[in-house]
Formats: sequence, structure tokens, C-alpha cells
Amino acid sequence: MFKRAFYSLIALGLAAPALAKVEAVDGYVRLLPPGSPNTAAFLVLKNDADKPVKLVAATSSEVGRAELHTHLHENGVMKMRQVESIEVPAKGEVALKPGSFHIMLFEVRELFQGTPFPLTLTMDDGQKLELSLPVKPIEPMAGMQH
Repeated sequence: MFKRAFYSLIALGLAAPALAKVEAVDGYVRLLPPGSPNTAAFLVLKNDADKPVKLVAATSSEVGRAELHTHLHENGVMKMRQVESIEVPAKGEVALKPGSFHIMLFEVRELFQGTPFPLTLTMDDGQKLELSLPVKPIEPMAGMQH
């Protein structure tokens, strides 16, 4: 009886779908631009699983709302657009960076350089990443430094 129950539990464990192990690295939140209540979070998501996983939501107690965004070129103009998800490829990574995928943070309550910023990311498989990101000033674009 015990052996049967033990092997049943093992079989259930093997049959259960394994969550992808998604890791967030090199993350930061950009210090608010002067006069704006909105900013963005950037990071690299790494997926060690054999299947892709999608980032489907971001939340923080420090913002009115957070949205997943990308930049698109339309008729020679760079425009930001909200996206439903951001795929992290199997055994791969995706960079959320300026001019590409990023997390828009709207109606930011307070943001100070050197103070950790809480951000929760939700994947389509139910996995949640609880992050504490540093706040960094806006970096000048290449060629624009004095």
C-alpha cells in the first residue's frame, strides 16, 4: 500500500508541468524625467526551460499602473505601443531596454535615486518574480555627452 502511494506521488510529480525558471538580471528603474509622472523599468529576463514563457503583467505599489510596451517605427517615426506580452524564448533571454521592450510606469508616487523600487512580474505560467530594482538617472545618449 505504501509503495503504491509513493509511486503514485512520484508519477504525479513527473506529470506535473514544471514552471520555467525565469530570472531577472541587470534591472533598474529610470529616475523620473523632469516634469513627468511617468518613467520606465528595464531588465533582462532569462529562461532556462525548454519552452518559451511570456511576461504578461507588471505591478508595483508605487505606481498608478504599469504596462508592457515596445517601440515601433511607423513612417520614419519611433512610437511607443502597449503589448499584451513579451516572450522569453526557451533556453534564451529577452532584453527590456530603451528603444525596445520595456515596462512603462505611470503615475509614479515617489522615486528617489538610491531607494529600491518594488516591481512584481507575472508570467503566463503563473510564476511571479518579486523584484527590488535600483533607481538610476537618465543616461545621456551616445554622442550627446559633454
